[in-house]
Amino acid sequence: MRVFGASLLAILWALACIEGAISHGDQPLAKIAIYNAKFALHDQAYVKASPTVLGSGGQTTEFVTVEFSSPSPSVDDWIGVFSPSNFSASTCLPEDIRVTPPLLCSAPIKYQYANYTSPNYKSTGKGSLKLQLINQRSDFSFALFSGGLVNPKLVAVSNSVAFANPNAPVYPRLAQGKVWNEMTVTWTSGYGINDAVPFIEWGLKGGDKVRSPAGTLTFDRRSMCGAPASTVGWRDPGYIHTSFLKELWPNLVYSYKLGHRLFNGTYIWSQQYQFRASPYPGQNSLQRVVIFGDMGKDEADGSNEYNQYQRGSLNTTKQLIEDLKNIDIVFHIGDICYANGYLSQWDQFTAQVESITSTVPYMIASGNHERDWPGTGSFYGNLDSGGECGVLAETMFYVPAENRAKFWYSTDFGMFRFCIADTEHDWREGTEQYRFIEHCLASVDRQKQPWLIFLAHRVLGYSSSSFYAEEGSFAEPMGRDDLQKLWQKYKVDIAMYGHVHNYERTCPIYQNICTNEEKHYYKGTLNGTIHVVAGGGRASLADFTTINTKWSIFKDYDYGFVKLTAFDHSNLLFEYKKSRDGKVYDSFRISRGYRDILACTVDSCPSSTLAS
Repeated sequence: MRVFGASLLAILWALACIEGAISHGDQPLAKIAIYNAKFALHDQAYVKASPTVLGSGGQTTEFVTVEFSSPSPSVDDWIGVFSPSNFSASTCLPEDIRVTPPLLCSAPIKYQYANYTSPNYKSTGKGSLKLQLINQRSDFSFALFSGGLVNPKLVAVSNSVAFANPNAPVYPRLAQGKVWNEMTVTWTSGYGINDAVPFIEWGLKGGDKVRSPAGTLTFDRRSMCGAPASTVGWRDPGYIHTSFLKELWPNLVYSYKLGHRLFNGTYIWSQQYQFRASPYPGQNSLQRVVIFGDMGKDEADGSNEYNQYQRGSLNTTKQLIEDLKNIDIVFHIGDICYANGYLSQWDQFTAQVESITSTVPYMIASGNHERDWPGTGSFYGNLDSGGECGVLAETMFYVPAENRAKFWYSTDFGMFRFCIADTEHDWREGTEQYRFIEHCLASVDRQKQPWLIFLAHRVLGYSSSSFYAEEGSFAEPMGRDDLQKLWQKYKVDIAMYGHVHNYERTCPIYQNICTNEEKHYYKGTLNGTIHVVAGGGRASLADFTTINTKWSIFKDYDYGFVKLTAFDHSNLLFEYKKSRDGKVYDSFRISRGYRDILACTVDSCPSSTLAS
């Protein structure tokens, strides 16, 4: 402890210009006033962590016990978890030799109040916590701070704790490739291309295995667009690998494991996983799809609580894992983990959803908390990404886009065609994205893929959220102006959004008018598109307006997700489930024939002439 303290003696002030670090109050790490941190090591204070070696049996997640003591305890004392374990000034970038480096070069990866599970801490000065750690490619240390989050004073630092192999391949993420019979596997490790050769060993379950190479990506601090991502929120992302498993047999189960061949000839392996290959486009079989937005992450040990409301994230994750045998593909339509520039949170999110992403394709869309930053080409020039400006989302997850910096793409899954828009780039008529959206909608063969679904993060259709009502638009301004004629012309069945943190379903609608008065069982042509907000994955809930929106059929101020079940080419079931119990709280069915999709509706067919 004295050695660590000596390295910090001259460090009494911190980063003064971290605008992005406090630009979004929802990110709990942003509540820590890093720039106010001071040095106050005390000989009678201590922090001890055990065990010191984690993951000896290959585990990627383990709990540690942290015991601590302070001679001057207070209710606002807290424990910060740092990784790498050395967060002293010696690790700071020498940005200006005339300025003393800050006490804290980086924010902790998580924190918890000292009295969280030790209610007598203030009177005894002693406490303990059980904190969950995941393998994040480096060691950990635990620091006791007094002064609360606003005026943190470093009182004591623990011994270091590390995983047996911090570089191990972890957290596989499946995604559909650019063709229907291709699956991609993306994962994270500490092995760069100069350390090892990454690959996937895979094949039909129980059959012979082959090996497919993987590409490797990474980025550095210079790739970030601003603070906190480029300052106190920065953490080395390690290496992101993606392998393409091609020419899959539809519907068959494949097993796979992640591998790295070190240059000394030894191999590093992950555990074995499995997935079911996607159905052939147009295939008539049971197909089940889950869709939600705005889930974020939460900590099983209660750390970094988002004002007590983020528990919905773990509930949503839990429900999906419990029902995974009845889910074929997942769409997370934006606001993925709310890292907001604190890069450690991406590792923690991929660890949280690993049971899902390693088993079924996990397709994402770009949200404001992934992409938006001034002067970077985003449609909205706000600070919501915390300086990430899309780099993390585009690298950590694969999507079959032509250019992942332009996060729009289409993907086919059996009887479904999904057209995924990027609301953080301009979608209006005449733009590159508008042309993509029309081509995606126009090119589907509705006889084989009758279920046409439009997905986007921001609400481009209809929402009764109070903030949209205040604007008078009931959706993203300019959202419907250009796109509603495409939805109508190409008979989009359902348009679904996140961004607004609640659930809402409209009638089949066109130009603010319900085209069908039915609420739960639609037969034949809809004559319009049903718009759904499914942004209740976990984030703080959004109020509804008191204005009577006649097109709104069902509203729910709660956490939840949507499930679509296609039984065949003529029958689709829509269900809204709450995260707290997995039960259905809203539903409808569509039953129709191919002729119903071809029938002309308002503005949906070209005009005829006598000559034609």
